[in-house]
Amino acid sequence: MSKVFVNIGLSLEGLHGAGRNELGKLGEARVQELGRQVRRTDAWIFNQQYFRQNLKLGPGGETGPVNDMLRHTTERIGANIMGKRMFDAGERAWPEDAPFHTPVYVLTGQKREPWVRPGGTTFYFVNDGPERALESARASAGDRDVRIAGGANVIQQYLNMGVVEELEIALAPVLFCGGRRLFENLREDVPQFRIDKILAGPHAAHLRYVRA
Repeated sequence: MSKVFVNIGLSLEGLHGAGRNELGKLGEARVQELGRQVRRTDAWIFNQQYFRQNLKLGPGGETGPVNDMLRHTTERIGANIMGKRMFDAGERAWPEDAPFHTPVYVLTGQKREPWVRPGGTTFYFVNDGPERALESARASAGDRDVRIAGGANVIQQYLNMGVVEELEIALAPVLFCGGRRLFENLREDVPQFRIDKILAGPHAAHLRYVRA
């Protein structure tokens, strides 16, 4: 059976952007600053040769252990799950050939027909909860793995369900000083994890944890 894993970038204090409610309380200047900080947490990935090839950004980019890690992570994914807010931001920002190349299941209350993109990405809009989304993602993934892509609230739901088997975190040396903490709103009995691998890069420390 395919594994379920989280793959996400975080700030140094363990924050992942800001939730919809938090954004509504911030001024425009602070929202723009948070956006710049979030982009800095992902700066490492734009330097990798595999990422540039995958998104058709042209030649160049770094090779080495971080690039190899990124390739391995991408190639293991058979389906993605994400929340509506993450999808809404990406719908505006992703290229026509969206960067997933797998089925993507979006948790939402909105009813919408599947959105087919070039390159193998199809977005499916799931209205009946995270369990149903995971069931569909597993069926699509086959012998590959299911990635919980974010945001924080969606990851917390799957952690509380006890189905996450691995955590892959790119911890960037960036301080948000405000945002949504990934590891909050969790049950006391969620499964524990152990360190599997640490890979240091110039723009992020790549931490991999597996279920203890």
